[in-house]
Amino acid sequence: MSACQPAACTASARIDGAAHAADTVAIIVAGGVGARFGDPLGKQFVELCGRPIVAWSLLAFDAAPSVAHIVIVCVESRRDEIEGILTGLSLSTPVSLADSGEVRQESVASGLAAMPKGHAYCAIHDAARPLIECETIERSIACLRADKTLSGTLVAARVTDTLKLVEEGIVVSTPDRSFYWAAQTPQTFRTRVLEDAYASASFEYFIGTDDASLVERAGGRIRCIEPAASNLKVTYPEDLAIAEVLLSRRLGRGEALV
Repeated sequence: MSACQPAACTASARIDGAAHAADTVAIIVAGGVGARFGDPLGKQFVELCGRPIVAWSLLAFDAAPSVAHIVIVCVESRRDEIEGILTGLSLSTPVSLADSGEVRQESVASGLAAMPKGHAYCAIHDAARPLIECETIERSIACLRADKTLSGTLVAARVTDTLKLVEEGIVVSTPDRSFYWAAQTPQTFRTRVLEDAYASASFEYFIGTDDASLVERAGGRIRCIEPAASNLKVTYPEDLAIAEVLLSRRLGRGEALV
């Protein structure tokens, strides 16, 4: 079975057919203010199926055998809340905290600076995607392990809507959607490649829309990985209602971590 194809998440990192030590640090970005969501508490702290949104990502990465350490990037004033959530979850994976920056790229850079050294891979995930599954995390890492020509992998969904290139409200053209994927997280990279890409972007004052854009800019080769199930991003209040339905179904089937 290909390392890039779906497989069950197991107690040891054997997704690509061989055992591996835990060699990945996960950075969970939970520092956003959620202006579009409209909750002053921040959407990552809003309850979803009985837990704060950020807790579901923590549980998924904690269950991933390849993940050796988790770094949570959050606003300094919310550290006590994050620590309270961690106490309630009793995770087996070591966790450390880092302070968020003014923009997401600064937050990830803070997480990179705070993470322990010596791990081969780094997976970056937005806390606003609480439906991520352990299997997808493991497959993203295994695919990167298996193909030495890759700089990274990113979870992404094929675009199904027709796309229009628009200028000042007027349609200019209709690109072939078969070439387009909607980027999600986690985005997983060889640690040295990611650190170098961030250093280069900082030196040249480049701000990318995601982590992959920095690695692409440095000449990296990145493979798209389709998620095993919905990987919805909670951006607006109505997204929370959809996530509640989807997660409740998984819980009912015993497919989600509780």
